[in-house]
Amino acid sequence: MNDAPDEAAKSAAEDDAAARLKKDLTAVKNDIAHLSQQIADAVNALAAVAQNQGRRSLRQARANVDQAVSGASDRAGAVAGAAQDAASSVADALAEAIQERPVAAVALAMGVGFLVGVAWRR
Repeated sequence: MNDAPDEAAKSAAEDDAAARLKKDLTAVKNDIAHLSQQIADAVNALAAVAQNQGRRSLRQARANVDQAVSGASDRAGAVAGAAQDAASSVADALAEAIQERPVAAVALAMGVGFLVGVAWRR
């Protein structure tokens, strides 16, 4: 008969242990859920930071491209102006040479025309 109180005490201890284990498992589940939420929040925050950084980099790249295009346009305008000045000075020099030596200019024009005609035939 001594076994009955021992078994009752043993059963009560096992019930206590099972209740503590159940309570601990519930706490672990809650902690895991909380950690999962914290990880999700951290990932969302990192995504937002990466998106902002990407937008900033895109704006910077656009500004660099705009600046490069503007610089190229300015240089192209300067080259076009220089070419126009050179063409104008060549035209002026040619007009002056024709006025000073009209016979030589006509002979030169005829020679160039003859060479173009010979080259065109071939």
